[in-house]
Amino acid sequence: MQLSKLISATAVKEIKGTAEGLDIKNIQFDSRKVGVGDLFVATRGTTVDGHEFISNAIEQGAVAIVCEEIPSGLEQNRNITYIIVDDSQRTLGEMASAYYDNPSRKLILVGVTGTNGKTTIATLLYRLTRRLGYRAGLLSTVCNYVEDKAIPSTHTTPDALALQELLHQMVESGCEYAFMEVSSHSIAQQRIAGLQFNGGIFTNLTRDHLDFHKTFENYRDTKKHFFDLLTDNCFAITNIDDENGITMVRDTKARVFTYSQQHLQADFFAQIQSEQISGMAIEINHSDILHTPLVGHFNVSNLLAIYSAALCLKFNKEQVLQELSTLCPVNGRFETIHSQKGWTAIVDYAHTPDAVENVINTIKEIKHSDGRLLTVIGCGGNRDKGKRPQMAQIAFHGSDLLILTSDNPRDENPNDILKDMLDGLAENEREQVLVIEDRAEAIEKACALAKENDIVLVAGKGHENYQIIQGIKHHFDDHEQIRLHT
Repeated sequence: MQLSKLISATAVKEIKGTAEGLDIKNIQFDSRKVGVGDLFVATRGTTVDGHEFISNAIEQGAVAIVCEEIPSGLEQNRNITYIIVDDSQRTLGEMASAYYDNPSRKLILVGVTGTNGKTTIATLLYRLTRRLGYRAGLLSTVCNYVEDKAIPSTHTTPDALALQELLHQMVESGCEYAFMEVSSHSIAQQRIAGLQFNGGIFTNLTRDHLDFHKTFENYRDTKKHFFDLLTDNCFAITNIDDENGITMVRDTKARVFTYSQQHLQADFFAQIQSEQISGMAIEINHSDILHTPLVGHFNVSNLLAIYSAALCLKFNKEQVLQELSTLCPVNGRFETIHSQKGWTAIVDYAHTPDAVENVINTIKEIKHSDGRLLTVIGCGGNRDKGKRPQMAQIAFHGSDLLILTSDNPRDENPNDILKDMLDGLAENEREQVLVIEDRAEAIEKACALAKENDIVLVAGKGHENYQIIQGIKHHFDDHEQIRLHT
């Protein structure tokens, strides 16, 4: 592609060198992947600054460089074209979009953001849309899909290049719709730059990712920025049961729709009519009854968001209700595994204080009166340490037995993480907790202690099939471990 076309897609401060007639083979932001004839975009990350690798990119054959400043000593290379910009991360997204012929403009693209519920809402919207007979794609924490082709996920939202390539594949496959989780990292790091959204959904906001955003206010404002970017041709759907729901859409130009389980004046309102471990019946807008295998108030919110989006997309209401009733939980989201001994295990991705509380409250609503709740939970390493004592405290007070264990310790000592969790408990409470560092042993212990009608909650990892210990990725799947003991 001609460099001049890529440049026209973004705001440029200055060009040093020749842009006209220069053909670009590929765009890269990792200097190790640069080949002859490529454009290298030097982005500033949280730990690495791409400007330090400009000379490496040139040595490997880059013919053009996008950067915020030219490092000293490199200006004299007259064979290289430099494009100086204010924000190279944003430019990467905009140029990547142009390189792949702006795929988001050829799709109906809906983004889902918030702390909890993103995966369930985006995935079930994707499944619903396909069941209604449309071609669709999904960008998700669990797995990306181009129609029915699965493409493994590495991040909640892919990097800008991978994101545009996946959307391009969707267009090439004839997809009409795309649904994507929009993480706060992707908003802050401009990974969604160059995308044209048709709608956005806000789920909820609780403490998460403060290791990156530093303050809750920064985290909230980052999420809000996504809705600020929506145009008047878009719809914005927000959960007004969350105190930040109205804040999210305060400055958006999009048409706003609200959903709620508490406020009758919401555009979409629902309440649980009946509930058991096999599913629930909910009433929507005082008229429509939806029977679903999903359970819990958090899933009522998820289903309301899905229903709201489906109607904003002009899908037939009766067909939407019919197909919604057949949709099962997403991998690792309140998934049930029944043992031959009469107890049930639930695998859930809950890894924030609010998510843990929601899952535990739901289990307490649906479990047998003579059944106990045995919870196995840990916290991830190299992440927000402040939520560790909170999660332990919530899990302890909501469970009949708590087993603390490892999650993904990453580069931290697992015992240090467990100590942080125990700091949330009083001394007499700590004496009642089992601490088993090895996650497989912890799950085995919970299953061995479980009796008929008990529920074993294994929380934190959900769909993940690995553990990262001292930087090494090991295969580990909560589902597999549970089934060894059912």
